[in-house]
Amino acid sequence: MITHDVVIVGGGHNALVAAAYLARADRRVVVVERLDQLGGAAVSERPWPGVDARLSRYSYLVSLFPRSIMRDLGLSLELRRRRYSSYTPDPSDPSRGILIDRGDAAATAASFLRTTGDADEAARFAAFGDRLLPLAETLFPTVTEPLRRASDVRALVGDDDLWESITARPLDELIRAALKTDIARGIALTDGLIGTFASADDPSLRQNRCFLYHVIGGGTGDWDVPVGGMGRVSASLEAAARAAGAELRTGAAATAVSPDGKVVLDDGTTLHGRLVLSGVGPAVLHDLLRAGGADVPDTARPEGAQLKVNLLLKRLPRLRDESVAPEAAFAGTFHLNETMTQLAAAHDAAAVGGIPNPLPAEVYCHSLTDPTILGPELRASGAQTLTLFGLHVPHRLTRDADPAALRDALLAAAQRTLDSVLAEPIADCLYEAPDGTPCIEARTTADLEASLGMVGGDIFHGTLDWPWAGDDDPLGTPAERWGVATAFPRILVCGSGARRGGAVSGIGGHNAAMAAGELLDA
Repeated sequence: MITHDVVIVGGGHNALVAAAYLARADRRVVVVERLDQLGGAAVSERPWPGVDARLSRYSYLVSLFPRSIMRDLGLSLELRRRRYSSYTPDPSDPSRGILIDRGDAAATAASFLRTTGDADEAARFAAFGDRLLPLAETLFPTVTEPLRRASDVRALVGDDDLWESITARPLDELIRAALKTDIARGIALTDGLIGTFASADDPSLRQNRCFLYHVIGGGTGDWDVPVGGMGRVSASLEAAARAAGAELRTGAAATAVSPDGKVVLDDGTTLHGRLVLSGVGPAVLHDLLRAGGADVPDTARPEGAQLKVNLLLKRLPRLRDESVAPEAAFAGTFHLNETMTQLAAAHDAAAVGGIPNPLPAEVYCHSLTDPTILGPELRASGAQTLTLFGLHVPHRLTRDADPAALRDALLAAAQRTLDSVLAEPIADCLYEAPDGTPCIEARTTADLEASLGMVGGDIFHGTLDWPWAGDDDPLGTPAERWGVATAFPRILVCGSGARRGGAVSGIGGHNAAMAAGELLDA
């Protein structure tokens, strides 16, 4: 017996977007979530008992979340833009570095010259960004529409050489042609490697697809800080879904999904939807379908490739570069040991099972942009949060490794890479919890798999797809047209595994809701 129009498995932010849209259209919707809270990776938590700091513990920045979804669902969200794009100390001489200041082009150019010795590299870097901007302006509005064909998107972009550089040739060719210095090339390349274990010249073009999503976000490529942290994003979506009439169940784990729309929960309850939307990763859905009796072939398991370290500091550390204030350096993306050469060496080391040394990483201080994530006493004391995101830390490193020992080794690598550019050890700046514990934690791919059910710790739930359809791809059904189809007509994908999934965007949830609406009306 049909119990709901739509059963949504998994309660991440995309599932909440889909539930809100469908419930607003008077569909009977239920969301079932294994954990005791909704939001998936888009949550805020207090990692240290007795410390009034709510950190975006997993996901941390917003770029791809369309304003149209916010308007449609009446979300109460404030996204703040950061004045400083990035700061990158020179690994060979950390007393100098590149500070990209959106508000001062002359100062940006001076920092390029001081660091690289090349009077033209700042202009090349700016021109590189300008060349990519039309790509963002053209592509981003299409992500909440039915999929367009590749040839149509190519014509829309109107720059065949750029199109070929992004979609047909490894990213290193584009970057090497545009920029001349190792450090500037590294700044550009990192957008293609975050969470993706690939080299700049990988023929699979995984790095190109990751790069594309980073540069098209919001139509500008800017990555913003959500005021109140990621928990505010999910809380707003949860409120919108509840207000629309969606039923949201936590502590309810799905154990099987059948192609005919049946979902079995761990307490023995069976729900039956006219459609099932999967907010879990494709690998998890694969296992649920197999448990539900579906004949599904074996598939490759996804592999994440990152380390996340959360810190609370008594104060920002001093830099070796005395020409840049810490408040400016940490306000944007702080690049650590991420020259193009260092990124290649780190990939090669990790590919044979080693922890990169130095570990390439990026650091963010969200409390500089949004101090509300700290309690009044912490704010008054000068405390600040730091988030370190390490690259080229593939899940394969966890195989046959003691989890605690590996976490300690990765944390030590993260501290070493930070200390390499600081004028004082980061350990001297750590805030201590009431029990004397330093406020620092590492979240590995294994931790993501255990706590959030992300197979392989893959933050994208698998390899990213191009945000368009191939010229020969089937687009005969609503699910195919919206990029949310599976092999089973009644099962749709609504999470990061959707055609235009990945990151905190709500796009997968929106597009699944649009496809579901068409199917339910048919």
